[in-house]
Amino acid sequence: MKRGLYAITPDIPDRRKLLDMVLAALEGGLAALQYRCKSLEPSHQVSEAKALAAACRARGVPLIFNDNLELAMAAGADGVHLGKDDGDVAAARAKLKGKLLGVSCYNSLEAAASAVRAGADYVAFGSVFTSSTKPNAVRAELSLFADARALGVPLCAIGGITLQNAPQLVAAGADLLAVITDLFDAPDITARARDYARLFP
Repeated sequence: MKRGLYAITPDIPDRRKLLDMVLAALEGGLAALQYRCKSLEPSHQVSEAKALAAACRARGVPLIFNDNLELAMAAGADGVHLGKDDGDVAAARAKLKGKLLGVSCYNSLEAAASAVRAGADYVAFGSVFTSSTKPNAVRAELSLFADARALGVPLCAIGGITLQNAPQLVAAGADLLAVITDLFDAPDITARARDYARLFP
């Protein structure tokens, strides 16, 4: 994965609007897009993810499916991102031949090392700041990014990221910035994505 903005889709009521929002973000420049949806039935998630995947592939951007390996495979996603309760990392790696596997490691360097040994392509730490999406999430110290550099995989920061605090994360060693609210609530999504992309020369 290249360094940059790792957009995560908002779970909004107006699903028809979502594709337009993603297209606007892609126009500004994304390293990856994660499809995250808790409000739709699995079959609808798969069909929506397929549409988003097509838009992403036209831009050369991988679509990562959040939490569910089976739905990721059904949707033809480019990979899956797993949390602590989303299944065994090594088992997922065995099924995802040639696809991306990301793992949430919260505030644990030990968990990140274990995930990489099991085949993770990148690891995520966070919440790095207070998050409106997950206000009770465990907080991760920025020093984790320097400590995790030796793992040899891209490091993703997530949680409460804004354009204002993002430079701290890039300086700390984050390769990917996972953003929902500050991107998709922006008055100009394309411009906001472009501003994030500029943080990664």
